[in-house]
Amino acid sequence: MKRLSLLVLLAMISGAQAQDALDPSVTVVPYADVEWSPLNPARGDASPRAGALWGDRTSGEASGFLVQFAEGFASPPHIHNVTYRGVVIRGLVHNDDPDAAPMWMPPGSYWTQPAGEAHVTSAEGTVNLAYIEIQEGPYLVRPTEQAFDNGERPLNVDASNLVWLDAATVSWIDPSPVPSAAEATVLWGNPRDGAPSGLLVRLPASSEATLHGLGPTLRTVVLAGRVSVEPPAAGGVDLPPGSYVGSTGPAAHAFVCGPEGACLLYVRAEGGLQIIPGPSTR
Repeated sequence: MKRLSLLVLLAMISGAQAQDALDPSVTVVPYADVEWSPLNPARGDASPRAGALWGDRTSGEASGFLVQFAEGFASPPHIHNVTYRGVVIRGLVHNDDPDAAPMWMPPGSYWTQPAGEAHVTSAEGTVNLAYIEIQEGPYLVRPTEQAFDNGERPLNVDASNLVWLDAATVSWIDPSPVPSAAEATVLWGNPRDGAPSGLLVRLPASSEATLHGLGPTLRTVVLAGRVSVEPPAAGGVDLPPGSYVGSTGPAAHAFVCGPEGACLLYVRAEGGLQIIPGPSTR
C-alpha cells in the first residue's frame, strides 16, 4: 500500500527549521504490543483489564489507556476519584446511574464520567474495548458511600448523534493549505485555546492525511478501520483498532486509511492542529 510522504508538509518549512519541527519524540504502540494489567486490582479476575498507551494512571499525571471488558461484565455501583472520558472501540458499553435503564453505546460513542458520581458500567459483546482518558491521576475506584458532587455532569453521546464537519472549513482547526476530505467533531475542550482538547477525525476509505500537531503533544488512538502510519523515524506501521501513536513537540503523523471502509481516529491535541490531505490511493 502506498503511504503518505511528508513532502507536502516539508514544502511549508525549510532547512534546519523543518528538521527541528519534524523531529519529535515519537511513540508507536500497535494493539498487539499493549501491556495489560487489572484495572481494579482489588477485584482480581473479576476486574476489567487495562492496557497502558501513554502516561501512568497510577500516578498524578494525565494518562490514556484501553479497558477490555469480558462478555456480560457488570460492575457494582461505585465512584472514581477523578473525572474520566471514554470512547467505545468494540462491543457495547453502558455507563449510567445505578437505576438507569441500559443504553448500550456502540463503537464510536463517547461518554464522560464525573469524579464522585455513583454509576455502574456494563458491557455486552464477545469483545468489548474502550479508550479511557484522565487529565490527572491516580485513577481509583471507591465505594458509593464516598460519593460527592464535583459540579460536573455526566454525558453519554451515541455515535449516531455525533455531528461531523468538514475538517477543511471548521474554524477551530488551523487552516490546511489544501482542501481535505477528512471530517472532524470536537468531544471536549477548545482546540484553539492552547489547552488540551479531544476530537474524532474520520478519514474516507482509500485516503491519506497528515495530522500536524502545533503544540507540545499530539496523541492519536485508532478506533476503527485499517490504518497504517508513517511518523518520523518510525517507518510504515499497520495499526489495528486500539493502537496508539503519540509524540512530544510539533509533529506530523501521516495516516493511510485502507480501502475496506472509513477510518476513525481519536486525537488529543494541545494547541493547534492541521489536517493535511495526501493523494488518494484509489
